[in-house]
Amino acid sequence: MSYYIDLNIEELPEGFFLATSEQVQGLVAQGRTINETIEIAKDVARKLLEARHEMSDFKIVKNKFKYPVIMEM
Repeated sequence: MSYYIDLNIEELPEGFFLATSEQVQGLVAQGRTINETIEIAKDVARKLLEARHEMSDFKIVKNKFKYPVIMEM
């Protein structure tokens, strides 16, 4: 099953990058590069979605677009 998840990515003053998502509650990932941050965020999202087991509270925000991530489970 595939899902689109928008990631909000911001550069921190320390030079790291932080990723969060309004769609996956609890998703917070930090990396040294944007690519590393995205990979960590995908792993965190996968684990959070697996832990929920029930996707009824997974909501897609249709009027926003940040960065699409395709999750394979």
